[in-house]
Amino acid sequence: MKYEPVIGLEVHAQLLTHSKIFCGCPTRFGEEPNQNTCPVCMGFPGVLPVLNKRVVEFAIRVGLATHCEISRYSRWARKNYFYPDLPKGYQISQYELPICSNGYIDIGAEAAQRRIRLTRIHMEEDAGKNIHDVRGDYSLVDLNRAGVPLIEIVSEPDIKSPEEAGRYLRSLRSILQYLEVCDGNMEEGSFRCDANVSVRPTGSSVLGVKAELKNMNSFKAVEKALEYEIKRQMETLSDGGTLIQETRLWDADREVSRSLRSKEYAHDYRYFPDPDLLPLVIDNEWIENIRASLPEMPDERRARFISEYDIRAYDAELLTGRKDVADYFEEAVRLHANPKGISNWVVGDLFRVIKEERLDEKLRISNWPLSPAHLAAMVRMIDEGKISGKMAKGLFEEMLATGQPPDKIVREKGLEQVKDTGSIEQAVAQVISNHSQQVSDYRSGKEKVFGFLVGQVMKATHGKANPQMVNEILKRKLES
Repeated sequence: MKYEPVIGLEVHAQLLTHSKIFCGCPTRFGEEPNQNTCPVCMGFPGVLPVLNKRVVEFAIRVGLATHCEISRYSRWARKNYFYPDLPKGYQISQYELPICSNGYIDIGAEAAQRRIRLTRIHMEEDAGKNIHDVRGDYSLVDLNRAGVPLIEIVSEPDIKSPEEAGRYLRSLRSILQYLEVCDGNMEEGSFRCDANVSVRPTGSSVLGVKAELKNMNSFKAVEKALEYEIKRQMETLSDGGTLIQETRLWDADREVSRSLRSKEYAHDYRYFPDPDLLPLVIDNEWIENIRASLPEMPDERRARFISEYDIRAYDAELLTGRKDVADYFEEAVRLHANPKGISNWVVGDLFRVIKEERLDEKLRISNWPLSPAHLAAMVRMIDEGKISGKMAKGLFEEMLATGQPPDKIVREKGLEQVKDTGSIEQAVAQVISNHSQQVSDYRSGKEKVFGFLVGQVMKATHGKANPQMVNEILKRKLES
């Protein structure tokens, strides 16, 4: 029997507020353990939570950007479970009445676009963090993260493959970064994903027994974990075994998943309305004000780049995947109107440097390796014939190393392209004189040697001769 996977994703996104969801403690990452705490987020008896309005605004922004229905009336709930990093013994979350529901995200190019439905988006507080001693003697608890605001974004089981799961996560993170509500850093835990995966006979509409996968801290880890788990479930069923609903941890070092515990059901958490928090009532005016403040979203910007700048759909997708990159590109194009030329340098050389310097891990790149003004000026020099494309490669690296503008480097190092006809004709004449055999071969019909002769002229001019002029003059001399 053939099987097909069914995947649903639960994403926890940490919101970029300055303070926690129910108290005034800061949300800064990397502080000394238990420094960003107070009686409220540490769960002392008798304390009362006070809602951070900014958290609600951010949740509405995400809901609107993902085509959700925004609930005018939602309610807080207590999710009850015991764990050392949960000091109150419950987590404040939302259950029956979340703030957002019934949304969707479109992934993929227009020709093969897929719509992934969203079940809900709700707000909740984060738990603390357990730090286990490497010797296994004891564990420590850091409550800096307790009370940090989260939204949980739950998809329908619409995802059909690990690759599609990766595309969905990248699209979702891009939306959150455009909205500037989450930095999307999976390594630091501000963008976390749990995956629910099951398999069923191909063509069936009945869902199989699902496993929840945890402990995945990169898009690649999510894809690898799903590939492994799908294969494990298919092999188990094919061998006549049975599956149980369980939570499994992904071991990235061994690239296997292992059983952690049986999977909980909603009733195991004994949800009930939180008596310390009033229901949340949102008026239409606030929602519409937030809607009016939304930026141009990735899909809209990608479509505009294709139509306005006439660049390839693939390049437009790469350029609009991050808002700061799209802003950089448009600033460079504003300074020099060659979108295709600038796109090639951004997607190729600049992306390479960004990856090498790990700048892509930040929400917004503030200190660019190369300013848009310098990139635009370099492309202008290529277009005006002052430097060749080959010379520009070296110039690009020199600008990275020194931070100097391209015209200054070209002037100081004497890199400007030779366009003097007399000088080029003299070099061509010398090459023809020194390579009589190749000249004879070319004139007898062996046109492939033309490239060799061009190379010799470029070598004679130390790479500074205008290649187009070299080709024209050399061809004219050889055929005269």
